[in-house]
Amino acid sequence: MPPRLPLSLQRPKRPDNPGPVTGSVPVPIERNVDFCRIFVDGKKLPGEARISHALQVVEAHENAFIWLSLSEPSTKQMEKIAEIFDLHELIVDDIVDAHQRPKMERYDDQLFMVARSVYYRDDEEVADAREIISTGEVQVVLGPKFAIMIRHKAPLPDLTRQLEEDEDLAILGPPAAAWKVFDYVVDNYLRVAAALGRDVDELENEVFTPRRDINIDKIYMYKREILEMRHAIEPLVPALRTGLANNKDMLRKILRSYFRDVQDNATIVSDHVSGFDERLSSLLDASVAKVNMQQNSDMRTISAVVGMAAAPTMIAGIYGMNFAYMPELAWRWGYPAVLIVMATVMIVMYWWFRKNHWL
Repeated sequence: MPPRLPLSLQRPKRPDNPGPVTGSVPVPIERNVDFCRIFVDGKKLPGEARISHALQVVEAHENAFIWLSLSEPSTKQMEKIAEIFDLHELIVDDIVDAHQRPKMERYDDQLFMVARSVYYRDDEEVADAREIISTGEVQVVLGPKFAIMIRHKAPLPDLTRQLEEDEDLAILGPPAAAWKVFDYVVDNYLRVAAALGRDVDELENEVFTPRRDINIDKIYMYKREILEMRHAIEPLVPALRTGLANNKDMLRKILRSYFRDVQDNATIVSDHVSGFDERLSSLLDASVAKVNMQQNSDMRTISAVVGMAAAPTMIAGIYGMNFAYMPELAWRWGYPAVLIVMATVMIVMYWWFRKNHWL
């Protein structure tokens, strides 16, 4: 059994409604802490530790580390975290900036890892129909005795239970926590790609179903959202490849194998998303061609109707002229004969247009 965390070092739970923070009162670090867990010999200690004392606990054990999760910390809060864990100043700047490309950078004995999260929202969840995919940012700072995860608009579950269940993995230290985070993020890529695949299939059915209205705006919307997803996930593959090759001393061989599996899954998703983008481009071309064909068909129909009405209009215009001497003016059957001629001309033109598929 792992040693129990002393009560004096446990972090008190936050109240359900801590109330608003007004004025210039500094926000405590605990307000943005998701959890602070301590692992000793691959097992999680019960309870949650106070950040300021957690290092004291792990320093007392040879194989122990802290897993700390933060949600959108402010600059002041990150400065306090950096002071406690002795983080490199460039890491703090990147964390607060929160607009980083996926990467894996080394700062002395610390490793800074960044991945973009992708979240898919179905029609029932989307208030704005123009936003199907939302992205966030997940950052992980690895040190000899800690793994700090920072979330920026990235909903993530508590992964410590999963790591606790795999004791052989947890005993590998902070990089194991980082792998859990990246594995979850990339697995979510696969789920989003599957959902997008179904949506693209549905769009294809709409485009290629005869006599069905085409919503080109919807195709453009999905193309824009998929482009955003490509920008989020494609840089992760080269970042992992380079990072694994350059940081073998911080990542054990078995963990590098796990990270390569994450890299492979990210490559698969990247290929799928690229395929979706190409299919949507083809759908746009097909939709435009189909709309043009429909417009041409409509113009032919309109032209045929106008042509059918032109002949009777011409005849009526001729007999509407005010001349004293015109043929058939005094003929008793002149009026019915003209109507019959008009009807005959319209029927012949209708038959001809139908034969040539103009109507």
